[in-house]
Amino acid sequence: MSHASTHEPTIAVFRGGVSPEREVSLGSGKAAYESLCRTHPRVEDHVIEARVVPASVQAGTHVVFSTLHGVFGEDGGMQALLEAKGIQFTGCDARSSALCFDKQRTKQTVAAVGVPVARGILAERADAARASAIIADLGSSLVVKPNCQGSSVGLSFVSDAAGLARALAAAGDDGCVVEQRIAGTEVTVGVLDGEAMGVVEIVPASGTFDYTSKYTKGLTEYFAPARLDPALTALLQRHAATAFAACQCRDYARIDFMIGNGAQPVMLEINTLPGLKETSLLPMSARVVGLDFDALLARMTRPAIDRLRAVSCSTGPSQPAVSRP
Repeated sequence: MSHASTHEPTIAVFRGGVSPEREVSLGSGKAAYESLCRTHPRVEDHVIEARVVPASVQAGTHVVFSTLHGVFGEDGGMQALLEAKGIQFTGCDARSSALCFDKQRTKQTVAAVGVPVARGILAERADAARASAIIADLGSSLVVKPNCQGSSVGLSFVSDAAGLARALAAAGDDGCVVEQRIAGTEVTVGVLDGEAMGVVEIVPASGTFDYTSKYTKGLTEYFAPARLDPALTALLQRHAATAFAACQCRDYARIDFMIGNGAQPVMLEINTLPGLKETSLLPMSARVVGLDFDALLARMTRPAIDRLRAVSCSTGPSQPAVSRP
């Protein structure tokens, strides 16, 4: 097994966290840790239990590879703490993370550069009283999802004013995005170093790619590459790269789309810290372009290592290798 130079920094994998997506993150982080151990000389496993950076993780010697999902993972909270300490980390910076975690702001940003998005509004609990008017404007088949959340947490589908009123009454402090539900094909595109990778087609048995379909084995079928004609595949890849750049994303992300009638794709959201088990969607997208899991993780980590070298004359004292579980 060949390792990188012993002058490489220590990679600190962050997993767990404080959001409802903690269990998903624990699995992603375990897979990432095991992969990085195969390609890098010094890797540490940090299970995050609170909104703090572990004291042992230091600027100049560590690069953080975060797999924290949801609140204080993807919303820029942990990223802001790392930036304040001068610690380099993989993925989007705090500002871009906060933008992409806000679904409505993300849609506005990418629509401004010509990427089509689903028609909808940002609504609050008080808007439950306006459910009938919203239905009159957007139609009765709607998707309601928390404006600031991930992993399909809190996603619901409504078909009448009463259902919409119930969904809005349960909205969190950040409100809900209410969108026209698009019947069609759901796909996702991984972006690495600003370049779109393969398109993955998602076919849930229930017809709905919700939390249960996403995380219950056997309930969803995937096609990588997607069963699309080359022109539509290329269009999705262009839209993904454009959205990535518009939101000033960094290193990597995964961008979700729906393809409705007439083969017109619309962007749903940007995932700045997508799931990272070997069977997750970003690794599927990478395999389409010839990157296996270990190669993908190494590519995802390299820009942060380069940033560390750019701001420091040395990588600091050597760190002892952590025993592998």
